[in-house]
Amino acid sequence: MRRIAGLAVIPFAAALPLLAGCTPAADTARDHSAEFPQPTATTTVAPDSAVRLADHYREASGNKHVYGIQRSDGPADVPLLTVWTHSKDDDAGPFDRLKVSLTDYLKREKGVDLSEGYLMDVFGPDGRLQHRLDARP
Repeated sequence: MRRIAGLAVIPFAAALPLLAGCTPAADTARDHSAEFPQPTATTTVAPDSAVRLADHYREASGNKHVYGIQRSDGPADVPLLTVWTHSKDDDAGPFDRLKVSLTDYLKREKGVDLSEGYLMDVFGPDGRLQHRLDARP
């Protein structure tokens, strides 16, 4: 390890494992980008069925900012969840709370099997992709 102006400099190859550990759920997430390459929505308008599911979710003490939830079959038939939110907050903490709240609701109230994992895209109020999660083992 070298020091430059009093700072420790870690060689690039040694730093890669450290950087990889900084991503959410890095110990369980895998890169499936070839199977999940494009955003699952391109509009700020959620379909009627997604609005209805989000209404039920909020009534069951779900996140008040969520206005659309769509569940479809993703690669290898794992659930693909598309979420629309009015929240502009794209930090990891609120997202972690959202994903736990939403997946608990879907398992408990809708009987959705998440034992093989799931994929999730969260879109903000401007239609921008805020979060993309591949939670397959």
